[in-house]
Amino acid sequence: MTRRTTWDEAKGRRPDGEDRRWGYRQAKEALELGARVRAERERIGMTQAVLADRMGTTQPTIARLEAGGVTPSLDTLRRAAEALGLELVVDFRERASA
Repeated sequence: MTRRTTWDEAKGRRPDGEDRRWGYRQAKEALELGARVRAERERIGMTQAVLADRMGTTQPTIARLEAGGVTPSLDTLRRAAEALGLELVVDFRERASA
């Protein structure tokens, strides 16, 4: 049987650089946006299937969005906000000091 590589081992093999950090930031943002959509959907007691129907998409697409598997477009976020009865607010802020 082949030994599986752990996440830490795989991560350690990749050289650190701006591209890697950018990828992690993008993945984190997708995960956070998906979590927000899920939290709002659950807050109002809506199923993924109903949200998908209201957005004109499929339930598996909503599942991927909520899991952070895709980076949603601005159009997708607008449709989600509308379907959830919310207002989408996009803002620019100063970066937190590192």
